[in-house]
Amino acid sequence: MKLDIDFVRAQFPAFSEPVLQGQAFFENAGGSYTCAPVIDRLTRYYTQRKVQPYAPYEASRLAGEEMDEARARMAAILGVETDELSFGPSTTQNTYVLAQAVRQWMQPGEAIVVTNQDHEANSGPWRRLADEGIEVREWKIDPATGHLNPEDLEDLLDESVRLVCFPHCSNVVGEINPVTEITAMAHAAGAFVCVDGVSFAPHGFPDVGALGPDIYLFSAYKTFGPHQGLMVIRRALGALLPNQAHYFNADTLYKRFTPAGPDHAQVAASAGMADYYDALCDHHGGPGTGAVERAGFVNGLIRAHEVELLQPLLDAVSARNDLRLIGPSDAARRAPTVALALNRPAEPVAADLAAHGVMAGGGDFYAVRPLQAMGVDPAQGVLRLSFTHYTHPDEIAQLLTTLEKVL
Repeated sequence: MKLDIDFVRAQFPAFSEPVLQGQAFFENAGGSYTCAPVIDRLTRYYTQRKVQPYAPYEASRLAGEEMDEARARMAAILGVETDELSFGPSTTQNTYVLAQAVRQWMQPGEAIVVTNQDHEANSGPWRRLADEGIEVREWKIDPATGHLNPEDLEDLLDESVRLVCFPHCSNVVGEINPVTEITAMAHAAGAFVCVDGVSFAPHGFPDVGALGPDIYLFSAYKTFGPHQGLMVIRRALGALLPNQAHYFNADTLYKRFTPAGPDHAQVAASAGMADYYDALCDHHGGPGTGAVERAGFVNGLIRAHEVELLQPLLDAVSARNDLRLIGPSDAARRAPTVALALNRPAEPVAADLAAHGVMAGGGDFYAVRPLQAMGVDPAQGVLRLSFTHYTHPDEIAQLLTTLEKVL
């Protein structure tokens, strides 16, 4: 079965907005359009539930129930226990809080592994642990391809490594890393694993329970939701790390690493992401039960649609000798986040695309380290063309035609 693209786009109010007509959106890696169920839940919360939650009066009781519903349903989709999922203001902020906990937990002389393929959010906070005497080991990418080779990790692992941090896929390289394989390697060496899923989750909510990492982070505003960071911390690690919240919240796992009070309305609205997945599953005749199974069915539809649209774009840019495609040219190996090094500043090219109705971005996208490792000047940056499953084939055709005009 193929994804019903007309049904999909009907779930996103942006596609019926007059001001956006004719505009093909190709900067989804920076933030997606928001689906209607999220907007509806957010509106309802602000109009009917905007009180302190969890009190006995009706509006407050319902407010708390909607927040709890979001956590329970999203945790079920991700294949983890409800209290293993936390919400925070952003993935970057969530990672900094985690790094502070790890800073207090680790001892000088112990080691962590980071990559130079990551967005800075899953690199900088961990590298700062060096200030406390923690050894930081860098797992380096291939400078020609951006590939992160699991075999290279083996040389970095020993009994002193406590944590391995890497991306599910990079926001400029785009290649999908084998999370299960890498996690198994790290666990076998006695290390925990932190995966940045920000650039992967928009292309299918992962079964974190099956993948196996101890920490998995992504951003709801890139997965059709509100501006929240979702953070899975498995219980075994969460119990070891020092509490970062009020002392009286130390016994509640999902509160331990969110020191500030959550954005109640946006947490509640995050249940709309589960509503959207349910609508896709039911419309396409997916399984009737099992949150992970239903999400997996939807992910399959999404992945097939994205690969079908991505390959012609990769073929077109790979055939040119005036630019460099970052990452694999095979759509089956990557997410639809395509970075192009142009040997000239990318931002003016993005502006040229905008004049033709194509919304894209140019810059370093907080991926300074991987760009430098691949010999790309971050000051010039890359042109990034990113889409998701609500992208229509006609928009791909519009992009290809426009690229011929501006490159």
